[in-house]
Amino acid sequence: MADVNRGNRPLSPHLMIYRPQWTSISSIFVRITGNALIVGALLAVWWFAALASGPEAYARANGFITSWFGDLVMLGSVACIWYHTLGGIRHLIWDSGHMLDVERSELFAQAMVVGTVLLTIFTVIVL
Repeated sequence: MADVNRGNRPLSPHLMIYRPQWTSISSIFVRITGNALIVGALLAVWWFAALASGPEAYARANGFITSWFGDLVMLGSVACIWYHTLGGIRHLIWDSGHMLDVERSELFAQAMVVGTVLLTIFTVIVL
């Protein structure tokens, strides 16, 4: 029988009292960075396709990628690559059965953020 009182019940109460945790937020950001990497990949493909298409197309694509907005997107792509890579390493560690307790798992999530910033700065300076 259908539940006719569905409108009178509150939505999931856990959504009102949920406290975001480092592990859950970092897992969400790993998914977001994985999807965001598609933008950087599409820009790289566009640049290579423009390179093969001719000087006018290349000038347009290169002008966009070397603009301030293109630089910002590429910087974000580098940060996404590092964050996503560190998230993958975290999952490999978890798959091996290590660092599954809450304290160490949250510490690794915080280390992912710090590592992403440091590795991004290192990449920008060196390359």
